[in-house]
Amino acid sequence: METKELIFGLPPIFGLLPLVVYIVLSFKKNTNPVVSVFLCAILGAILVQYPLMQFGNVLAKSLSSFLVLIGVIIMSGSGLGSVLNKTGVAPNIVNIMMTKIGVNSEKKAIIATMITSISLVTLLGTMAGANAIIAPIVIPLVATMGLTPSALAVIFQGAGQTGLFIGPFSPPMVTFIKLTGLSYGQVLLFAGLPVAVVMWIVTYFMALHVQKKTKGIFSYGPEDIAKQENYVPSEETKRATTVFLVSIIALLAYGVAFKQGAAYAIFIMILVSVCTGLAAKLSIHEIADAFIAGMAKMMWMFMMFLLFDPFLNFVQESGAFKELFEMLKPLLQDSGQAIFAFAASVIGVFGINGAAVAQSVLINTMFADTVKELSVDMRLWAMVLLVGSQLTSFAYPGVDMLGEMGLARSQDLKSMLKLGYAIIVVILIVVAIAGVLL
Repeated sequence: METKELIFGLPPIFGLLPLVVYIVLSFKKNTNPVVSVFLCAILGAILVQYPLMQFGNVLAKSLSSFLVLIGVIIMSGSGLGSVLNKTGVAPNIVNIMMTKIGVNSEKKAIIATMITSISLVTLLGTMAGANAIIAPIVIPLVATMGLTPSALAVIFQGAGQTGLFIGPFSPPMVTFIKLTGLSYGQVLLFAGLPVAVVMWIVTYFMALHVQKKTKGIFSYGPEDIAKQENYVPSEETKRATTVFLVSIIALLAYGVAFKQGAAYAIFIMILVSVCTGLAAKLSIHEIADAFIAGMAKMMWMFMMFLLFDPFLNFVQESGAFKELFEMLKPLLQDSGQAIFAFAASVIGVFGINGAAVAQSVLINTMFADTVKELSVDMRLWAMVLLVGSQLTSFAYPGVDMLGEMGLARSQDLKSMLKLGYAIIVVILIVVAIAGVLL
């Protein structure tokens, strides 16, 4: 992306100002997230000297961005959730989970959601698409258990993203294998699993912490809580539940077999909504009304994503991330393997921003000569590539962090940043230890 000169000749590092302001606003109470993103996008436009009267052009371009696609996925997930509530499928599944499987406490609900998210992300190779599919199913369960949207968002990102580290055909895993020359088993054993296990542990305890801090402050609405007292599902509900489970499993199997992407989740949620609604003897018009009503609840998130794409692009165009990289680069001079691995990971996490796969390629290209000079163990380098490219989504608010918040119906960015920096600190310590041992 072309770097633009900042207003008043400011150094490129000032391009991070909108990001800093956004994070500060996120920690303030009663702040509307859409307003925060809008103000920061305008600030970014001013810094890179973009004509404000042409701001509509960047919004038009944003409509075709991946962020907006995630926004549509989130809205579709909310639509499916509305249909599941109207047909009685949601409370029936909650009843089955509680009485048959024994998910009847906050801790069990956290663990069950983590396992479900990890499994589906691993199978589909996409976090956004996988969590969008399970969100309408788990929200009634966690709502009934008293979990807050903040805690669920933490679980979705902290646990869900690890599925990309262990899936044999996920885009990051395929990239790491190609860049390092290691086998899938080696990358999994020395990079994917160690990082994933640490993240699972941190995510579990952070979910408990966030749950404790946000209980009574944030909550799901009464319509999301499944009524369980003397619950007896009707025949229509039983039939609709069976159709829902069969149709979603069949469509997921197809998605795994033919490696469908995130957009496939939209098709799944629409088709499953129709099948489930018809099985419950709803008319197609009633199904459409319920689906659209559910989508409308997440319109604020769609608007935020529409604004967030130009916001991030203005930060990129300022050259701030490149400048940050240059500031951190001296850490690598005359360093040994352990220090190099730690510093390269830090630069990857904080100094380079963009699509994770592209980040790993860029990190590998920038440090290829140094890796050879220091004879860095490829098993360690696989971990550095994973950490440097994947943990950026925990350092800055971006598509992954905001997407999982949207799916969980959370507006609590503060808790997400707490999770992010807890994971980053612990994982960087793991990298340093690996640098000494390997």
